[in-house]
Amino acid sequence: MQIDIPPAEVGERFRALQTHLQALWHGIELIDPYDRDILIIPSLSIDQRELQKIEASHYYEERLLFALLRLRNPRTRLIYVTSQPIHPSIIDYYLQFTGIPYSHARDRLLLLCAYDLSHKPLTQKILERPRLLQRIRQALRPGLSYIACYNSSDLERDLSLQLDVPLFGLDPDLLFLGTKGGSRQLFAEAGIPHPDGSKICKSISELAAATAELWERQPQARKFVVKLNEGISGEGNALLELEAMKAVAPGTASLAERAKAIEQQFQYLHFQSKHENWDNFSGRISELGAIVEAFVEGEEKRSPSVQGIILPSGQVEIISTHDQVLDDQIYLGCCFPADTAYRLQLQELGQKVGEKLAQKGVLERFGIDFLAVPQSDSPSAWDLHAIEANIRKGGTTHPFMTLRFLTNGYYDRDHGLYYSQQGDPKYYLALDNLRKEQYRGLLPSDLMDIIATHQLQFDTSTQTGSVFHLMGSLSEYGKLGVTSIGNSPEQAEELYNKVVEALDQETRKSSIGTATPISMSWQP
Repeated sequence: MQIDIPPAEVGERFRALQTHLQALWHGIELIDPYDRDILIIPSLSIDQRELQKIEASHYYEERLLFALLRLRNPRTRLIYVTSQPIHPSIIDYYLQFTGIPYSHARDRLLLLCAYDLSHKPLTQKILERPRLLQRIRQALRPGLSYIACYNSSDLERDLSLQLDVPLFGLDPDLLFLGTKGGSRQLFAEAGIPHPDGSKICKSISELAAATAELWERQPQARKFVVKLNEGISGEGNALLELEAMKAVAPGTASLAERAKAIEQQFQYLHFQSKHENWDNFSGRISELGAIVEAFVEGEEKRSPSVQGIILPSGQVEIISTHDQVLDDQIYLGCCFPADTAYRLQLQELGQKVGEKLAQKGVLERFGIDFLAVPQSDSPSAWDLHAIEANIRKGGTTHPFMTLRFLTNGYYDRDHGLYYSQQGDPKYYLALDNLRKEQYRGLLPSDLMDIIATHQLQFDTSTQTGSVFHLMGSLSEYGKLGVTSIGNSPEQAEELYNKVVEALDQETRKSSIGTATPISMSWQP
């Protein structure tokens, strides 16, 4: 039975429900001896047209399967809901890591499915199915349950209220903070360095005028970045080359003339996504808004990030740093931790942003993406420029939480390193896009055979090895995710490359795609 709540009371009721998280919080992240029901909703509740630009995005609901490792806690129960069924061998794969009898863990796991592959967020599909909603409601114990999700939207808030279960996630009234324009506002309030840029523009002419003003402030600029306000993973970004508009450069033409030329030049934007074009991009500006930013120049450029969590008490904890692996600004994966040259600085800047978010009432995970360039007068030192705030789980969440659940270690902020219980520092290389055309047709059970044959499994005795995700997308797209954990950066790279070599050997066809041996210039 659904509950009708007057629109004026929705926000207040939701925030009142979230106050119950305080009593549930102890032990949520670590070994938990308490009765707990966790409803996992891996819905990507974002603009579905932007999401469709990511290949195999409908399999990304599998990225939160690391949560199954919580079943090692003997009094925890999990309800995991998806749009399509998950192959049983994938579930078995994750349950083997719990370290307890399989049957004990499996009896406390309830898998539910909407059987709907339409381009809608999973949470919307659940809300459209009263009987599925009722099954979920009946499975949750009152006062002992909470919802974990990929990101929060009005849909997740509605689900929380319909189930009368608190959501450990962002209040949708604060969603603006996670947009491109909201990120810029947040960075300014926190006083951390970020590129010069514009406010959110809602029309092409407004965006052209803002770009002309930015060029006036940045007369030496060679290019700018134009971004849809709600793009993800580098999708929705484009480069505007200024070389073709020398005739209207600052000092040679008026602002109005410059804005007119820029508006015409927009149709020649260089889009980061192969699926994007100006007709589609321009049509989204009035709906989503767009911003323009100065392009960060540098002969060498890196893309580090910092992740944190805001607890129900309001406490801010920095939990990791990463160097991101990108392909023309499109996110492919990450390595942990970020380079020693700037990882502690990342933590400091992330703490400042986290405290601002906490003051505004934000809960759960957040991440800040940066661009790092060497300082001209001191090449060993790096300048960091904040690019985007992500107030949700992201591409770095599942590899780090996999490491944490597998090793039950701790993050040391003094050194920016993660240590196992034995005191060994741990490193990993994690890719969401290990892909080759020749991998198409491999079933999850085939992957299990390859893992066993080539001894690619994670070794719990040494706490090293590779852990796989996105396994459901392998057959259809030839695409796989992997997190290779080692006791050194070099060992993590070696383990990853061993996976690639094994898959290539087993498929024995010409290589097409992006899955090549990767070498990261980590500094332990």
